[in-house]
Amino acid sequence: MAKNSFDSFSKQLLEEILSPYGAVEVSREVPGESQFVDVYFEPSSQSEIAPQELGLLGHITQTPCLLEPFRNQPTPSEVRSCLLKLYQVHGDYQRKARREKAAILENDLPHLWILASSASENLLNGFGFSANNDWPSGVYLLHPSLRTAIISINQLPRLEETIFLRLLGKGQTQKQAVDEVIGLDAEDSRRSAILRLLASWKISLEITGQAEEEELMMVLSQAYLEWEQQTEQRGEQTGEVRLVLRQLTRRIGDISPDVRSQVQALSLTQLESLGEALLDFSAPRDLESWLVNNTAG
Repeated sequence: MAKNSFDSFSKQLLEEILSPYGAVEVSREVPGESQFVDVYFEPSSQSEIAPQELGLLGHITQTPCLLEPFRNQPTPSEVRSCLLKLYQVHGDYQRKARREKAAILENDLPHLWILASSASENLLNGFGFSANNDWPSGVYLLHPSLRTAIISINQLPRLEETIFLRLLGKGQTQKQAVDEVIGLDAEDSRRSAILRLLASWKISLEITGQAEEEELMMVLSQAYLEWEQQTEQRGEQTGEVRLVLRQLTRRIGDISPDVRSQVQALSLTQLESLGEALLDFSAPRDLESWLVNNTAG
């Protein structure tokens, strides 16, 4: 199980990314002795996750699963604890099926994904984890019947499809992932959400006084500055939208909800251009024409 501030960040990140695609339960209690799954995910039957949207994370969450992030390499005892939680959840599934007199297929049972910043050969060999050609480097599976895999995040290829998992890595692996998030389009909602979570992690570390490696604090500081700048820009953009809408109403009268939404979606640069152009408007069709000519593609 993840610990301290990383525990909160990893859970919030996975919840933020996965919640549009199904039910996310953070710190799910399992039967028996008090234990908790870090993140339990069950995809929505109405919304199948498209792997191209979430990359590798999308592939591993096609079916119900337990997600257990580790800031450091897990010990053998921690791996066994994860396995115990998995099979307790399996037992819960089977008891529920018996109560409801329903059949449960092997593929209906949740899969365990241990998300480790690293995994040594000794750890992998000790449990019999092995690579598989159907998965990228860094992904190691147990026998299919055991429904368990470990992802050694530092071994994942540096590709867009692994970015969400590499954010849970450590050192240079995490720094590269954060740099890639910062490099996303400013209008990408994922960029804003992830920067907000990274900034929150930094603030939490500072408030609690937890000692963390200097490299992590540098990465979080960079993310915090980007988030702060984006927040300021959004504030400026919101003010510009209000000003432009007021000016438009004065010149051409009431604006339809659809056209208003198009104006609100404009970038700051586009709003500034519209602020100049609207001085020549005399009717709603002038605004509609401007939007067609300046927002195409």
